[in-house]
Amino acid sequence: MGSVLLRRSEEHIEAPSGRRLYCRTWAPASVDGAAILIVHGFGEHSGRYEAMARWLAERGRRVHAYDQMGHGLSSGARGHVTQFEDYLDDLEFMLGRVSASPNDPLPVLVGHSLGGLIAATLACERAPAISRLVLSGPALALGGDVSRGRVAAARLLRRFVPRFSMEAGLDPDALSRDPEVVRGYREDPWVHGRMSASLAVGMMERQATTSTSAGEVLVPTLLMHGESDALCPVDRSRIFFEGLSEGVASRSEIRTYPGLRHEIFNEPEREEIFQHLFRWLKETETSQ
Repeated sequence: MGSVLLRRSEEHIEAPSGRRLYCRTWAPASVDGAAILIVHGFGEHSGRYEAMARWLAERGRRVHAYDQMGHGLSSGARGHVTQFEDYLDDLEFMLGRVSASPNDPLPVLVGHSLGGLIAATLACERAPAISRLVLSGPALALGGDVSRGRVAAARLLRRFVPRFSMEAGLDPDALSRDPEVVRGYREDPWVHGRMSASLAVGMMERQATTSTSAGEVLVPTLLMHGESDALCPVDRSRIFFEGLSEGVASRSEIRTYPGLRHEIFNEPEREEIFQHLFRWLKETETSQ
């Protein structure tokens, strides 16, 4: 499949807010199926989804990804957002670009980690124009090592110094069992580990509301989660799936992977993950 002709492009675009977002596109010569928009996680950037995007594009999917504000090559202070709604606004804008033609099928929204929380929140609160929702290790809750004191401090800091940032303490070894992935993450100049008080509290607030609002999702949903994920609890994905409405749940699926860590798309079994995702997309397309 590697010989399939692809056109890869990168560009900065300006969102209605004035934020400059860095976008990547992987376009096959012949499109077969709905486009896919990927929303990355905290501290990383869209370039880390190169292998996944190429794999899907080689099978006829036009794939888009962008660096969220404060990440990668997009504008904004590293790891800071004034209000969580800014992430939702940018995501809606990007979905509008992906669906530029009214004749195109509605896109598939794929969110990982913090991107999974943002994608799920958008689906719960704004009923975006998407055909399906895919959540990978979504950050629907904090890890078990976050103390109440740290949470209280973040709330106080947001009130008085919202831009105050600190190291999030993310352990790169928790991402993948593949040492090359961990090494690449550590050496990536566009990866950062700082989170502002405003982002931390905004994230916690949406975790509290979104994790219990799955019944508001209107489209088939695929939840994928490594069972050895030490960063985002797999149980929260199970609870979110159980909260889907009966009509949506009948067209949805949850798949957990024993032994896999946080970044299932970067684990040694990534080919299996890609295949399952692609198979689910095809199956849900034919059932629509």
